[in-house]
Amino acid sequence: MKLAHYLHEGTIRVGVVDNDFVFDLQEAQLKLQLHFPRPTRTIDEILANGMLSILQETEKRIIESVPGMPVTSVTLRSPILNPEKILLLAVNYHSHSKEQKTEPAKEPYLFAKFRNTLIGPGEAILLPRVSRKVDWEVELAVIIGKVGKYVSRKDALNHVAGYAVANDVSFRDLQYSTRLPDGKTRMGLNWVKGKGLDSSFALGPWLTTSDEVPNPHELRISLSVNGEVKQKSNTGEMMFKIDSIIEYVSAGMTLTAGDIISTGTPGGVAAHTGERYLKDGDLVEASIDRIGTLRNPTRTE
Repeated sequence: MKLAHYLHEGTIRVGVVDNDFVFDLQEAQLKLQLHFPRPTRTIDEILANGMLSILQETEKRIIESVPGMPVTSVTLRSPILNPEKILLLAVNYHSHSKEQKTEPAKEPYLFAKFRNTLIGPGEAILLPRVSRKVDWEVELAVIIGKVGKYVSRKDALNHVAGYAVANDVSFRDLQYSTRLPDGKTRMGLNWVKGKGLDSSFALGPWLTTSDEVPNPHELRISLSVNGEVKQKSNTGEMMFKIDSIIEYVSAGMTLTAGDIISTGTPGGVAAHTGERYLKDGDLVEASIDRIGTLRNPTRTE
C-alpha cells in the first residue's frame, strides 16, 4: 500500500496511490460508510492510532469506490507531517566511507534534524544566504509504525510501518567550519548548522508500506541533478542494516509512530567528488526501487 498526503483546496488530504493514481481516503470512507474506530485524517494519525493494518485490509474497496486522480494532477506533500524525531546515520555506506577515506564505523553514528527541515515532493530545497556549498544525499527513510523501546533486532522490522525516499541536504561550508573562539582548534563537525537549516530534508513521494518491500536491502538507489546521475548504488551496501539500527537507536530512546530514521547515503556527493554544488533552478531527483522518485527544485533564498 502507498499512502500520500496531497493538497485539496488548501487542505491536507490522505490518498491511496495505485498505478499512478490517487484515491481520496476520506471520500472513500463516506461513500463506503466506513466507520474507523480512530481518526485517519493524516498519515501521522493513521500510524499513531494503529490504523494502518485496517486500511491495508480495505485498500481494494477504497480504490474501487472512488475515481482516481492522476498523481501528476495533485500537489503532494511529505508523507509524515509532524515527526517527533528525525534521526539520520552518518557514513553508513561503504562507498561513502571510501570516498571520505574514513575507516568503517564500529557502531552507528547518529545525528538529528528538526521539523523546520522537512519538505515534501515538489517543494523547493532552499539555498540559504549563509551557505555556498549545498550538497545532496539520497537515502532510504524508515518510518516507524509503533511505539518501542529496547527493541530487539529480531523484532525490529515489526516496528516499521514503511519506507520513503529522503534527500539529506547538507551545507558543507557550515558543517566543516566550526572552531573554538581562539580561531585555531577545531571542535569537530557542526552537525546542527551543517544539516539543520530550513527546507533541507525532503521526504516522499509517499509512504510505501513494508509489505511492498520484502527486502529493504536489495533496492537500487540513485540521485540525479538536472538529469545527470550523481549517485547510484544499492541499499545492500549499508554497513548497518535496518534491524540493527532500530535495536541501537531504541536502546534507551523510545521510538514513536511517525518517527523517521534515514539510513545513510552512498558515494557520489559533491563534497567528495569535486562535482559542483547545487545552484538556483536545479532539479534534484532521488529514486529508490519499489518506492518511487522524489523530485525537488532548488531556490535561492
